[in-house]
Amino acid sequence: MEFPILLTVIIALALIFDYINGFHDAANSIATIVSTKVLTPFQAVLWAALWNFAAFFLAAYVIGEFRIGNTIAKTVNENFITLEVIFSGLLAAIAWNLLTWWFGIPSSSSHTLIGGFLGAALMHAFMLDYHDVVAAQPDLGLFATLKQAFLQLTTQSVVKFDKVIPIFLFIFMAPIIGMVISIIITLIIVHLYKKSNPYKADQSFKRLQLVSSALFSVGHGLNDAQKVMGIIGAALIYYHVEMLHDPVYLNIPSAGRFDYFAQHYLWVPLVSFLAIGLGTMSGGWKIIKTMGTKITKVTPLEGVSAETAGAITLFITDQLSIPVSTTHTITGSIIGVGLTKRISAVRWGITVSLLWAWVLTIPISAIVAAITYLAVTFLT
Repeated sequence: MEFPILLTVIIALALIFDYINGFHDAANSIATIVSTKVLTPFQAVLWAALWNFAAFFLAAYVIGEFRIGNTIAKTVNENFITLEVIFSGLLAAIAWNLLTWWFGIPSSSSHTLIGGFLGAALMHAFMLDYHDVVAAQPDLGLFATLKQAFLQLTTQSVVKFDKVIPIFLFIFMAPIIGMVISIIITLIIVHLYKKSNPYKADQSFKRLQLVSSALFSVGHGLNDAQKVMGIIGAALIYYHVEMLHDPVYLNIPSAGRFDYFAQHYLWVPLVSFLAIGLGTMSGGWKIIKTMGTKITKVTPLEGVSAETAGAITLFITDQLSIPVSTTHTITGSIIGVGLTKRISAVRWGITVSLLWAWVLTIPISAIVAAITYLAVTFLT
């Protein structure tokens, strides 16, 4: 099947974003294992990349569905999804991701993508409303037309809030859950090993960190690769429904189309998981430094606690079909192990800076995507 040029570009851009997501988020999986010197940075990225890709087989053949991808594809009302919307959202997400990577800010690639998708869709809906108002009331002034179009936009269900509200809530809930679980795991381990030889215990935890980092890398792949798959899925479903008028897709209820797509385009999740693994292999050393050493100093024991807590959190959110930020999750987990020592062990100045980056990611990505959509529609 030969795809339209824009659809092909979207698939390529989505996979580029996936690759960037991998090296942007490499720190999430390997920061603690590198800072504790269990593995060298090169060994660590290879280890994390392997388990990022292994998550594909877990999702496809054990879980049997791609829940996170399904949620992402349905964050926007399908009546307001076009190829131009998806293209603009991806461009905005890539731009923000590269900017935060360059400055070493561990922002969320996931929320960048979601913000871009929402911003472009809202601008698309607003422009439709604007043209409707102009056609109905051509004598209105510019500001009156803009105001009327905005009021009309507020009456439309562009954003699916039943999908988006949990995503917003888990900007804060995911790190809190990770923090609480890591505190509990750390306290349990400390109690169990309090009479152990410190050197032997340290060596044991260095070996266990290989397992915990692998688990977190599986969670990272399971969570983040599906987001790109969801965007590609939204584009391909639009292509089949709106451009081809494919009777197979038209006869499937809207809620079931993504599952059908996932079954018949299995190469999409396969290359999505592969791309994030390759990106992880490229690493993101500036962010690794922030995550692994600047928030709090981490020992092998604490590394095991943080990574295990992060992995558990990601597996829980996958079961709930809620896309979360692996960056937020592991940050909360690292803060948790720091709090078990003392509150001052956490460098709160760094933590507050991270919080601002998290809060601003979705609105900034949405604004950039909205402006990008205007530019794209103007040029085309």
